[in-house]
Amino acid sequence: MKGLLVLSAVLLVVFGKEDFSGHQVLRISAADEAQVEKVRELEKLEHLQLDFWRGPSQPSTPIDVRVPFPSVQAVKVFLESHGIKYSIMIKDVQVLLKDEEEQMFAFKSRAHSTDTFSYATYHTLDEIYEFMDLLVAENPNLVSKIQIGNSYEGRPINVLKFSTGGTNRPAIWIDTGIHSREWVTQASGVWFAKKITDDYGQDEQLTAILDSMDIFLEIVTNPDGFAYTHSKNRLWRKTRSITAGSSCVGVDPNRNWDAGFGEAGASSNPCSETYRGKFANSEVEVKSIVDFVTNHGNIKAFISIHSYSQLLLYPYGYTTTRVAHQSELDQLAKAAVENLASLYGTKYKYGSIITTIYQASGGTIDWTYNSGIKYSYTFELRDTGLYGFLLPAKQIVPTAQETWLGLMTIMDYTLKHPY
Repeated sequence: MKGLLVLSAVLLVVFGKEDFSGHQVLRISAADEAQVEKVRELEKLEHLQLDFWRGPSQPSTPIDVRVPFPSVQAVKVFLESHGIKYSIMIKDVQVLLKDEEEQMFAFKSRAHSTDTFSYATYHTLDEIYEFMDLLVAENPNLVSKIQIGNSYEGRPINVLKFSTGGTNRPAIWIDTGIHSREWVTQASGVWFAKKITDDYGQDEQLTAILDSMDIFLEIVTNPDGFAYTHSKNRLWRKTRSITAGSSCVGVDPNRNWDAGFGEAGASSNPCSETYRGKFANSEVEVKSIVDFVTNHGNIKAFISIHSYSQLLLYPYGYTTTRVAHQSELDQLAKAAVENLASLYGTKYKYGSIITTIYQASGGTIDWTYNSGIKYSYTFELRDTGLYGFLLPAKQIVPTAQETWLGLMTIMDYTLKHPY
């Protein structure tokens, strides 16, 4: 009977949501540049409604694509006819979504303190915002909440400030969830916030950082998109802004920054998952950060956290030109991924965006670096493709724990290497 009740509740929750039954995620292995080009042709066939989780870039890099059930056979025939190898990474996306929904329902309860909050489950926007308020109430001398703007649909864009006093001190910025479907990032952001309050005064390294610097943490960087992943479409990536003249909604907020904006590595098609928008900073979710960072003027490290692929990346994404501090950024990335791997053995690759994954224009950390923030990095968290964006909740805390070691490496280095 209990099982039936849980199933009924889950069905009520998912009613009205986009159904992904029969959708498969294929991992495509292009052997050479000609095969990569063939996959790019496939990407342009809009009627197939393909969702590239990892787009075509270079022969050595896997390509992951969610294929809707009606297109599965056509895509497989296309790949086979061109001798392109593939494997089925996720046999039925809806099965993983059902498991995720059931886990969330089983652990759903209202926390009355950050000690009783469940860090090992995924949470809604309202639950995360409630957590932030609890954290501020419990730690008034260390944590405050700043609203840096309102989203396109009018939701508050909230940032946690961790500070031991002073004005306009050197600062570190961390954001999670700019791509709304990357749920392990927002969940990790919640864990980071609690970790900071727990460790200040206990952990010598973090205490030293906060005694001299502030930390800004934006847990839900794309609130409209995140709310939409809970209410309608779990795999929604973009913002929810309306584009005049198009029935397609949203902009990729990681192609909307004023760094190589409009160049190769983003789409001009409003229906694309990498649509760049009409102009740089068109999205209020991006513009709010730009204005905050510019007005602050003393941010020394900027770390934007995504999933998945297990990568630590530094600029540039829009050009093959090396950044001026390439050697230093590379050495720091190496140290960070080594420390990250020391906990659970999770292996990360590291390097510049364009050489490690693909060309991407209008990206966050390209803009921050060009704006004078030397230590600009992007993490791509677990995993490398088994679950992709649908990482099971049991991996949230281990992911956050190991990522924290990488973050601490960068933050400690930033403290000790002022500029």
